[in-house]
Amino acid sequence: MENKIRLDLYEQTEYSRGRNGIIVLLWWLIQGTVFRFSLHQMYGWRRWLLTRFGAEIGHGVKIRSSAKFTYPWKVTIGDHSWIGDNTEFYSLDEIAVGRHCVISQNTYLCTGSHRLNDPSFGLITKPIVIKDGAWVASDVFVYPGVIINEMAVAGARSTVIKNIPANEIHVGYPAVFIKRRFPQQIGSTIPFDRLESEMMK
Repeated sequence: MENKIRLDLYEQTEYSRGRNGIIVLLWWLIQGTVFRFSLHQMYGWRRWLLTRFGAEIGHGVKIRSSAKFTYPWKVTIGDHSWIGDNTEFYSLDEIAVGRHCVISQNTYLCTGSHRLNDPSFGLITKPIVIKDGAWVASDVFVYPGVIINEMAVAGARSTVIKNIPANEIHVGYPAVFIKRRFPQQIGSTIPFDRLESEMMK
């Protein structure tokens, strides 16, 4: 089959990184040195560095030194959230993490992809939103455009390609509903398809 892909035609003139090239390079230099090699407990120092480059970081946020942020000015992290070792914020688009969230080690939050049937491999970006109390466990890959709602959990080594409703645990490749994190509250509603699924168990 004849190859239709023409990477030499790739261009991203419609995409904005949000800062000029000098600021981008300066951040990457800072991230690879004084951020990366800061001592374990220097959470305040790393929060300060990120905010100097436009990130919105809440009170008491703990970010490990090996976490990576492509463009910190597109990142928001709410109060008392934890960001684990080697977590990667591939923030071509906005990434919003709520309050009291855990993003565990080796998680990859990916806001960028490419058009599959475009010979020039056009860039696509979509934001990721992780709401209050959610937990993205170890080594999870989160697709562009995904919303992980309040207190939801993405299980370890899952691939999340669609939204996770509030208070639900999703696991696997692709991640699917397993069970609720906390008991259903009296008076709350359950979608019919999920109610039917739970009755079959």
